[in-house]
Amino acid sequence: MTAAEILIQLKAKSDEKVMAHNRKYGAADNQFGVKMGDIRALAKKIRKNHAMALDLWDTKIIDARLLACLIADNKALTADELDELVRSIDFVHLADWFIAYVLKDHPNREVLRERWINDADRWAARSGWALTAEKIAKDADGLDLDQLLSRLENEMPNAPSEVQWTMNFALAYIGIYHPQHRQRALAIGNSLGIYRDYPVSKGCTSPFAPIWINEMVSRQEGK
Repeated sequence: MTAAEILIQLKAKSDEKVMAHNRKYGAADNQFGVKMGDIRALAKKIRKNHAMALDLWDTKIIDARLLACLIADNKALTADELDELVRSIDFVHLADWFIAYVLKDHPNREVLRERWINDADRWAARSGWALTAEKIAKDADGLDLDQLLSRLENEMPNAPSEVQWTMNFALAYIGIYHPQHRQRALAIGNSLGIYRDYPVSKGCTSPFAPIWINEMVSRQEGK
């Protein structure tokens, strides 16, 4: 299949409800509104095809770029190429798929993480803080958690909403996975009040850091 043929298939699965949902979260009109499950099914059919992934990314269509995240060979991308790609993102769900399927296990993710958490570009910064949160949870060696807490306390209030979201993950993960810093993380979360009134569905945990931290710690302790 060519990229043009794939676009025809994606467009045939257009769903107005999905388009409306995407617009609610900041998507522009460069989309077909394809359900995530349909994108995954098509990726399973195509399998890994790096050249095709790059062609799909170049279309700038959100659905095509989501598909590209699933079929790309991330090891074939250099750090500079990833930097260029991340700055071309224009939608939060795409940013999260790019983080999960392209960046998360890339050999240069630590170099990029250190670069991006200081970046003025909101999509680079969102990715940098997402990678930092992942490192906090899984392997915090080399991280100065006190310094990170100070940065979060000072920078989160004025950060773009796209960046604030993954900074909040970093704050919560420090409180959840590092007991010696928990009280400070809770105090910062309460003081900032970010996501305090965030609406959540029944059975879901609030992203408000103090609630999130306490809920996850209680689960860990079996309470």
